[in-house]
Amino acid sequence: MISLIYEAPNVLLSGLISSFYRFEYEGEAIGELERADRAQFRFYLRGDNEYRFASGHIDSGYPVTIVGPTSGPCTTYSSGNVTVFGWGITPAGWAALMGSRAARWADRALDARMIFGETIMELHTALRGCPSFAEQVEMAQTAAAEIYKKAETAPYEFTAKVDDWLSSSADPAISDLVTATGLSIRQLERTTRRFYGLPPKKLARKYRALRTAHILASGGELSASEMAFAFYDQSHLIREVKQFTGLTPSELKAGASTLTDATIRGRESMRGKVAPLISQS
Repeated sequence: MISLIYEAPNVLLSGLISSFYRFEYEGEAIGELERADRAQFRFYLRGDNEYRFASGHIDSGYPVTIVGPTSGPCTTYSSGNVTVFGWGITPAGWAALMGSRAARWADRALDARMIFGETIMELHTALRGCPSFAEQVEMAQTAAAEIYKKAETAPYEFTAKVDDWLSSSADPAISDLVTATGLSIRQLERTTRRFYGLPPKKLARKYRALRTAHILASGGELSASEMAFAFYDQSHLIREVKQFTGLTPSELKAGASTLTDATIRGRESMRGKVAPLISQS
């Protein structure tokens, strides 16, 4: 019923785009959980969609939709058959695309025509006419190079340091990020909200929960030392994982959300082609 395939971006776009993907669903009306995630750029080539965010906010899925970074699970609803082509937007890519408004658009979806006007529908039409995912990716990479033409203004250095910090430990210390960036805690709070949509502490919790969910859904287990270092106890693990994925560890292991399971397995397939923060969370 659900198909989700991924492809890594080319080297020139890898700092701006986390991955390209195509989602297809055949069937009756459906509601599926999406985990907390980075921002997304999505072309609805067939079907419709509605987003219900953890904040309680509800947005429509427009023909071309930009979804801001999410701080918790989102339920997506569709009345039937759906085809979506899209790409994940890195924090640097978000800055190049939207400026410094990640916190404003966290847990929200907006019509891309607000940013690009009706011209973005030309790409929508062209993508819908592509017979294969590979051709869609090739077309999208050419278009993205133009969309992100102001990418030289992206905060690559800062976001690289934050991404390294998030990948450094299951429970990274804020003091380490202060040292790496040379910013005060207050400056860090403002800057990570600006590009990631969350302050550092909650951002670290989000990626800790997503990495844990990835391990559990892939059939792995946390070692005793990993468990003791990352979480206070089993109840803490369950609460944190559910807050950011909408699922308990048992539900993740059982594949209770087809979309979450497909997302984790699809990103795992890109291991070695994209940064670990993308393929393992």
